[in-house]
Amino acid sequence: MNYRHAFHAGNFADVVKHIVLTRILAYLMRKDAAFRVIDTHAGVGLYDLWGDEAERTGEWRDGIGRLSGPELAEPVAGLLAPYLNAVRAQNPDGELRFYPGSPFIARHMLRRQDRLMGLELHPRDAEALKENFAGDIQTRITQLDGWAALGTHLPPKEKRGLVLVDPPFEERGEFGRMAKFLQKAHTRWPGGIYAFWYPVKDPAEVQTFADSLKATGIKRIFRLELSIRAASTPPRLHGSGMIVVNPPFVLEEEMNLILPALTKILADADRGRFRVEWIAGE
Repeated sequence: MNYRHAFHAGNFADVVKHIVLTRILAYLMRKDAAFRVIDTHAGVGLYDLWGDEAERTGEWRDGIGRLSGPELAEPVAGLLAPYLNAVRAQNPDGELRFYPGSPFIARHMLRRQDRLMGLELHPRDAEALKENFAGDIQTRITQLDGWAALGTHLPPKEKRGLVLVDPPFEERGEFGRMAKFLQKAHTRWPGGIYAFWYPVKDPAEVQTFADSLKATGIKRIFRLELSIRAASTPPRLHGSGMIVVNPPFVLEEEMNLILPALTKILADADRGRFRVEWIAGE
């Protein structure tokens, strides 16, 4: 309950996570049929990069701050366009100040037939999120524990869509909770797309998590990571990872184009690396 994403908004981990989000949504938009996005840890939705929290850490300067400057070559420029357009939409004067969180990025891409459900447990953040989406009939915001809520919300009536799980990782056991949640959710909605973000601090802990996912028997589990520096002792955040269950068939190819470009832009000199692999399936 003490976690405040405003301190970390727009950092390199956000960049990776939100690019993956936009690529999944772009794939879902290939069909006219409606889909739903369920964001289990939605935050407040929009962050002031000039505010006290963001300025205190300055993490965004080495994240979206780096990406907003260089000219990107095709095809990477086209693949990143939905993400960068969502950021630019919150900064119409062209100066980077506001950073959209996952619910704002998802909402930016939704069509008239699509829906967004944002869940947030923190009382103040949930209230701010409701205010940010006041009057939006395509969005439903609920103050609720994302881990406990989805038993009653899956499958969505659209039968298509994405569940984005982005926990704060402030308490021990988040990796275990993600594995248990996936098993439960996949049983209720085996055809849904699930995207889980995780921090890369301790490689051994992350590998144990990957092994636990493989042991679930779920057939299509995709993994990607981007590290901006080498692992250290004591552990500190050096990478950002995503697990995607039932990924779009184009996601592997797209990430093999996007991640090398991001590594050059976001990583410390000669210390960046990326990983694209299947934990199960394919």
